[in-house]
Parts: sequence; C-alpha cells; structure tokens
Amino acid sequence: MYAPHKRWFQTNVCNVRLPEFTIRTAGAIRQFLMRTVPRGTANYVIINCDFTQYMWNSAAAGCLAGQLSSFIQAKGITDLVIQTHSNGGNVMRWIMSNPTYDSRYPGIISKIRWVNALAPSSAGTPLANAVMNGNVFEQSLGWLVGYKSDAVRMQQTSWMATYNANNLFGTAGRPALPKSFYSVVGTDVDSAIWDPDSYCGGYFENVGLETTQNWLNSCSDGFLECTSQAAAGRVWFYDTSRMAGAEPLSHNQSRRKCFGLDVILRNDL
Repeated sequence: MYAPHKRWFQTNVCNVRLPEFTIRTAGAIRQFLMRTVPRGTANYVIINCDFTQYMWNSAAAGCLAGQLSSFIQAKGITDLVIQTHSNGGNVMRWIMSNPTYDSRYPGIISKIRWVNALAPSSAGTPLANAVMNGNVFEQSLGWLVGYKSDAVRMQQTSWMATYNANNLFGTAGRPALPKSFYSVVGTDVDSAIWDPDSYCGGYFENVGLETTQNWLNSCSDGFLECTSQAAAGRVWFYDTSRMAGAEPLSHNQSRRKCFGLDVILRNDL
C-alpha cells in the first residue's frame, strides 16, 4: 500500500538509526543522522549493535532493546520515531512482531509513533543467495553484504519468505504490525562518471551497486529489489517522486545526505 502522506507534528521524539548488516564508515553515518534531527533537539540516540547476527540474537534485537529502553527511561520519551536502513528494518519488525519474546519489547512498542524504513530488506535479496551459495560472486559481493554471517544467511530470499510467513508481521497475508512501518524505496543506481549525482555517497560504491544490478530486477537500488523494499508495511515514497531532480537512491545513498533525503526525514519528526 502506498502512503504518500503522513501526519506531521512536533513532539518529544527520538531519531534512532539502526545500521544494516554490513560494516560501514561510522563517521559518515553519524553525520547523516545528525542532519536528520531538528536543530536544538536533544532527544535522539544512534544505536550501536551487532547486526551481523540473526535479528533475534541478543547482540542484535537484544542490544537494540537494551539501548532503546535505557534511552526511553533516561529521557522520559513518550513518542518515538525510528529511522532504519536495510536489515535494521527486519530487526525492528522482529521486536514489533514478537512482544512476548523479551519483557522490554512491549514498553518500546508502546512508545513508537512510527518507523521510517529506508530501503528495508523485508523480503531479502538474491545477492545474499549468491554469497551463501559460494559462487563466483562471493568475493565481489563481500564488501556489500559481508561474508556468510548469520545476517547474510538470514537475508536469503527463501529464508525471509519463511520468517515473513511465520515470525514477522507486516507482509501480505500476515497480521499488521502494531505500529506503522513506512518504507522509502530506492529504484535505481546512477554511476555515470560525468554526472555529479553519481558521487553522492561515494562514486566507486555506486559503480559497484550498478554492477550488482545485473543480477536483480530492473527496479532495484543495487542491493535490494523494489519488491523487497516494499514488502512490509506501507510505501512512504519511491525515491524519484521526492528526491531533488527526481534522482534515484542507490542502497548506499539511502543512508546518506543525498538529494534532500535528510531534509525529508528531519521534517517528518
């Protein structure tokens, strides 16, 4: 379901970023997140957990629940907006879909206003299939998805289909998530050397993502097909409908200050 409009208001919020399961430059992520918080806002936290694990692992969802619970209690948070990227959306869906799994989950869920999921891997990716199969793409894809970690194994499309059917809410035919889950879908990758937009987020990263597009559907951000990004919750918007210059967002750019994305997220708080 497409959700072009959301209710916007200012309140006591938390802007949370959940990293994907690859190792990225922490400084660049932190700078992007800082730009998504309204100036003068003190109530935000950037989550630092090990998302190379299965989503339910104590180092992933358990760590996330601990950091969020501590933040909620320390700041008196009553209205929580969460920003996620890629596999971070799955960890949040695990928490919202399994409130009895951990005693901290219900308290977190009750405070959430909504989750903004940037390029969520809700249905997995064929690239994880390739890595786990150990074929010729493994070495070339290692920089993008890691090397056979539990999170990569979990992101295989058949595994995600099983989790979505049995353990996670929000996809077609399953119960709705208890709080809204809005996805931002990246539809393409630009890497033309003469195009300045190709350099946002790193030119060589975008070249790599355009290469991996060859093994994905025509609508993809270089890592995730659009159908995977739109599989859970509601689509907030497709990149070209809101980005400056109708630019697409590669999987690397959807977690960067590219084409006005930071302004859209900041205005949504």
